[in-house]
Amino acid sequence: MNTEQTENSTPELGQILPDGEQAAVWHSEAGFAAPTSLQDADDTMRADQALKKMRNGIGLLWRGDFQNGRQLLQALGRRLDRKTKAATGHEAEPISARFHRYRMQQAQRARLLGLLLIRLESDTTIALRRAPAWEQALLQVYGSAHPPMLVSLRELLGVVGAYEWRRKGVPIIDCDFRIHPHYGVFSPSRAEYLTLLLQAPLPENCRTAFDIGTGTGVLSILLAKRGVARVIATDSSPRAVACAQDNVDRLELGDQVTVQEVEFFPEGRADLLVCNPPWLPGKVTSSLDAAVYDPNEQMLKGFLQKARQHLEPGGQIWLIMSDLAQLLGLRAVNELTQLFSENGLRVLTVYEAKPTHARASDRSDPLHEARVQETTSLWCLAPIDTEN
Repeated sequence: MNTEQTENSTPELGQILPDGEQAAVWHSEAGFAAPTSLQDADDTMRADQALKKMRNGIGLLWRGDFQNGRQLLQALGRRLDRKTKAATGHEAEPISARFHRYRMQQAQRARLLGLLLIRLESDTTIALRRAPAWEQALLQVYGSAHPPMLVSLRELLGVVGAYEWRRKGVPIIDCDFRIHPHYGVFSPSRAEYLTLLLQAPLPENCRTAFDIGTGTGVLSILLAKRGVARVIATDSSPRAVACAQDNVDRLELGDQVTVQEVEFFPEGRADLLVCNPPWLPGKVTSSLDAAVYDPNEQMLKGFLQKARQHLEPGGQIWLIMSDLAQLLGLRAVNELTQLFSENGLRVLTVYEAKPTHARASDRSDPLHEARVQETTSLWCLAPIDTEN
């Protein structure tokens, strides 16, 4: 379930631009604050010089060749990564402290690199030498009804990358279809949790299911493909709802799957309740964090607290979780099973899988110690006072 943040637009920033140029508004999909001031930058600016200005909170409005601006961004990233690597080497400290330090470094990196800015015209073009024609990709995120905007080059590259994933689609393991993620909606790139959902036996006579926090809609689609006659997919994010509906329509599953913009459960009851909440408790610092971090475990706890009242007799509750939070020291080892008990739920069975994604085998990852031990689980639950 993705939580949308209000766009951070401050038209007054545009007044800093030179006389005679139409004012532009600040825009950040990540919700970053506008820079304290702006300076022009062009092909003569060196990376060290740019980084010094950025550390002082100065936004650099790129006026030079577009491709040179892209190269400058890459050079800035390499410098920041070298500094981060040099600051690593605290193996003796608890891994939870390492995680929080790593996350802080990544947030600082994102904010600094986000200060290299591009002016996006009201027709979504970029008026720079050798600027690519990205209008179609940018329109899908920024729309057509906007004044000129100042957007970070890093964000623009992310938007275009997401557009390519949306256009090509993501193949789903052991399936003959693709899922097309939209920008800002978590891509189903981790195969292990999808494999678990495909392998676990459905409850007996399972005809209805609710998929809570559906994202791309992939779990609802897999349930429909497995023969569940009626699936309702919910999400609180308008972007996720549009994405899920798009994928349902592409696969012509509208007769089986309905998508609703709802924070948790739709009205009524179902034979199967499925939820794949964000796996890590933690503060959401940007709208794109919301698929990974669950502040105060609000979604996990809310799902478990409300599940019983939406479950048909004899039904099951499926919760997909990783134990990465426990391995990072962010959640007590027995906290999850304690939450089940507190909400009147018992464990029927657990299906487990080891991760297969690249980061699980990347020894240079500062959190490799935890990632290599990670297990993804599908918890099959039922109310304590029922027999299955």
